[in-house]
Amino acid sequence: MGRFINPFTDYGFKKIFGQEISKDLLIDFLNDLLEGERVIVDLSFLNNEQLPEWEDARALIYDIYCTTDTGEKILVEMQNKSQAFFKERALFYLSHAVARQGQKGDIWKFDIKAVYGVFFMNFLLKDEMKFRTDVILADRDTGELFCDKMRQIFLALPVFKKEESECETDFERWIYTLKNMETLQRMPFKARKAVFEKLEEIADVASLNEEEHELYWKSINAYRTYLCVQEASKEEGREEGREEGRKEGREEGRKEGREEGREEKAYAIARTMKSDNIPLEMIAKYTGLSIEAITAL
Repeated sequence: MGRFINPFTDYGFKKIFGQEISKDLLIDFLNDLLEGERVIVDLSFLNNEQLPEWEDARALIYDIYCTTDTGEKILVEMQNKSQAFFKERALFYLSHAVARQGQKGDIWKFDIKAVYGVFFMNFLLKDEMKFRTDVILADRDTGELFCDKMRQIFLALPVFKKEESECETDFERWIYTLKNMETLQRMPFKARKAVFEKLEEIADVASLNEEEHELYWKSINAYRTYLCVQEASKEEGREEGREEGRKEGREEGRKEGREEGREEKAYAIARTMKSDNIPLEMIAKYTGLSIEAITAL
């Protein structure tokens, strides 16, 4: 385990950005993200139950929902897995945050506050090799802003390749630190910006108490297990492709072999997760095995 927590885990992401004691970190990050556009002085965390939620995605998608001192709603998400209709899902979440501002009666005249969506993506959005994508409501012909009440910012972390010495802005320094945090032995940029001193204090694994350490350990095990499952699925697909390219026929035999191989991998992964005391429901979600089968291991 590294010196600093992994921000790509549920616990790590919310430890850094999702608690009252560290909200100045989120304020600083958002101000660097929106530099030259506006300044956030304060924010309050909102109950995430105000947004739609699907339980099958919670281990891979972590979100923070807040409102600024001037009333704008901001949804910040860490996405570890590409998914079908990802853009549509992001739009649906923000639309829900807009619609919830509606009030009954004749007094309210659709005076909605702006809604921002900031999406950290630990994957590429199809084949688009662009780190930051800003989506606004604009006139198609002129490109001029039509309405400032909805804004989406997508950050494709795998595209960001800069080293510490190459970071030119505070926003780039944030991205470099978050992307490399788990492997860092020192917190960079402290001499340049005081907020990184607080980040060092909050993100230091050694500062966690016993209960926090246990929660973080379970969170990081779930994240690493997902990476293992993802890699195994890719390798299985590559092997199947090679085999089918070499031979034709015997389709039934290959199908049975693949099914047996998947089942063996599922049981192996389940044993590992069970030994790390990961909840049975989460193991079942990742492996596809029944609770009964996992209990019997």
